[in-house]
Amino acid sequence: MTDTKAFDWRRFLLMWSAEWADGLADDEGRGADDQEARRARWLGSPPASEERVTAAEKRLGRRMPPSYREFLKVSDGWRHAGGFVWRLAGTAEARWHDDASGLAVMFEEYLDEGSEYEEWREAGLWRRGLQLDVESDAMYVLMDPEDVDEDGEWAVYTWAGWQAASPVRHASFLEFMRDMHREFHSLRALPRDGAPVFVNDTTRRLDAQVEGARTAALRGDWEGAGRALEEAKGYGRPRAGGLGDQIRLLLGETSTVCFEGLVTDSRYAPDLLPPSIAEFAHHSYRDDSTLRFHLRGADDEMMSRAHATLARVRDRTYRYAPGGPFGEAVERARELARWGDTDGAWRTLRDALPLWEPLGPDHLAPLGWIADPLLGPLLTPERGRELLSAPRGGQAGDAPRPTADLDPAGLAWLAEPSPGGGRVSYRFVLVEGVEPEELPGRLADEGGAVLGEPTTWSEARGRARGEGGKYPSYEDRAVMAVGRAGAGAGWSFAFDYDPGPFSPQYFVSPAAAASAGTRAVVVWCGLRDRHGESFFHLSVARDGAEQYAVTYAEGQVRSDGEPPRALDPSRFLDGMEPRPEAERLLLEAVAQEFGARLPRRAIDGGRLHTVTTRSWTRAPRDGETYLVVEIYMGREPRGEQADPGR
Repeated sequence: MTDTKAFDWRRFLLMWSAEWADGLADDEGRGADDQEARRARWLGSPPASEERVTAAEKRLGRRMPPSYREFLKVSDGWRHAGGFVWRLAGTAEARWHDDASGLAVMFEEYLDEGSEYEEWREAGLWRRGLQLDVESDAMYVLMDPEDVDEDGEWAVYTWAGWQAASPVRHASFLEFMRDMHREFHSLRALPRDGAPVFVNDTTRRLDAQVEGARTAALRGDWEGAGRALEEAKGYGRPRAGGLGDQIRLLLGETSTVCFEGLVTDSRYAPDLLPPSIAEFAHHSYRDDSTLRFHLRGADDEMMSRAHATLARVRDRTYRYAPGGPFGEAVERARELARWGDTDGAWRTLRDALPLWEPLGPDHLAPLGWIADPLLGPLLTPERGRELLSAPRGGQAGDAPRPTADLDPAGLAWLAEPSPGGGRVSYRFVLVEGVEPEELPGRLADEGGAVLGEPTTWSEARGRARGEGGKYPSYEDRAVMAVGRAGAGAGWSFAFDYDPGPFSPQYFVSPAAAASAGTRAVVVWCGLRDRHGESFFHLSVARDGAEQYAVTYAEGQVRSDGEPPRALDPSRFLDGMEPRPEAERLLLEAVAQEFGARLPRRAIDGGRLHTVTTRSWTRAPRDGETYLVVEIYMGREPRGEQADPGR
């Protein structure tokens, strides 16, 4: 908080006046008064005496807030407060607004019994506020005698109908004037025909501050850099917004990011255009008409490049591929991410930061990877801060403390609710000593079966629905996510997020077929199943033959073969009913027995390759029948399958 009594109003107002006078074009000004102010290099009026201030307070019936009083003693009024207030009131012109504008009724129309107190107080401002604007571009400036801080300062509110926003609050008259000085600078910084270059002590100080912030950011002091850039941005200094947006993007503040002119600069476009396009695609709903506005200043060549990038972002084929040693590390990280090891991918990307080289002097961090469908999900706010805290781009500094891995060990996390609470049953296959690319040959029964492109769970579910009419309706073919079951564990996995109902009399475990020359494990769990029944199945096979299987379903346990004691379901059942923690204990036992784990972040929120398996249910036998029911919802038929023989 600024000490209003210690603030040097005269120095501040003289500086502002000189900057205004030096920045005017020859033909600029609103009349003779402006020309006189330019010659005098003074936007104010003579100071008001204490007697004059006291007389105004007597007329208004209130003592003025401290910072406005101090201002009046230096200048009894002001011209050109920002860009839209042409004359600001002094002692003679300050007056109670008393809803002279009729705006109180308009603001009150939006209020009801559910409105917050602050909303009611804001609407009442138009009846009680002290009006300070005398001439303006329909901009109101009101001090609120009921919004007072501990120092007696009244908040100042500014509003114009053409802003299409709520009134803007300034903590005091002093803060209002400082904000208007920033607004004046931000407008003067824009190119104007015939105007001199806008350079003064303030711009030189802020431009040096921007350069210092760039170096600080590369050393890892992103917080200090962010504050310095934010101040410079408020004054409209070039570079400040584009540099600050790079920090904001890594902090997850994507809605405020545009990179200013950097995104359309051919030097920086390879790294800044993809995340900018990805954010546009997220909000555009395939309406591309505003893309040119989104990329203000882009020429035709850049727009062609932007549309090509947009197409790749939308169809999930965009691939972040920088050059050099850092690019080689990115490729390794991408390979880890596509098989589910997102923690390993992040570590690889993070550890390679010293190898990263900026594309130019206004480049603070690698950003193109955020638009990559495999690498983008690695980002969290914590990891964004970690990246920003790491020295890079040839700068020295202390390495930040690494963020914790996001994937828990083992399998027990499956017993916890999924994001949104949607996962109530699941099944997975583990195959030992094989790569994920080999799983189609072990889980699918069609020659030449290959992995599908990486997808999210919702996309995989849509694909499964789209294939519903491709196979006999009694079959239970799963579209399963595929990856590695833990770094160094030696297992690959296939995971089904949302299987249908478990029917033990028709179930066929894929473990035996998947285990040729190795071991395979199948788990199907629904101890929180939405179909109303609890069940658990485990089968283990080696070299093409099932070794043992245990199934709990319909209140009964069935065992084939001799499971190890650690996997005996009776350990987790109480009177043939699962104990509340049975699912977690069963999963912990499986993880310990086989040393496997599943990647939570990739399964719940990432993108993984998929495979469509052979059916998990057998074909009808002689004498068995099945019924297919189609339910029409709107225009789209929706198939529903009944079990064979029912």
